[in-house]
This record gives sequence, C-alpha cells and structure tokens, in this order.
Amino acid sequence: MAEHPATDPVKLLAQWMEWEKGNVNPGDLVKGLKRGGMREFLEAACMAPERQDAAGSPADTASA
Repeated sequence: MAEHPATDPVKLLAQWMEWEKGNVNPGDLVKGLKRGGMREFLEAACMAPERQDAAGSPADTASA
C-alpha cells in the first residue's frame, strides 16, 4: 500500500469552506476529507498531550 502524504490542515479547511459556500456536494467533501487525511488529523489532535491533560483520555472526550 502506498504511503499517504502528510495531512495538511489548511487544505482540509479549504475543502470544508468550499462546501460551506455550496461549491461542493457532501459526497465529494467527504471523499476529499478522507483522502486528505482528516481521520489521521483528528486522531492526532485527540491524542495530543495538552488535550489529554485538559480533558482526560480520548475515550472520555468521545462520549461527551
């Protein structure tokens, strides 16, 4: 399996903003976010040490 390029949060946000403007349909948005590494970005954000210190474990925050 080929390695994915590093996730670029700026590109993810740009895709989201295009959807908010109505320029992209939801299916294409989800496809773009998935290919852009949104899952990995969110996982990394949830696992960040400062996040865990403030909110407990990632499992605790997922149910909130």
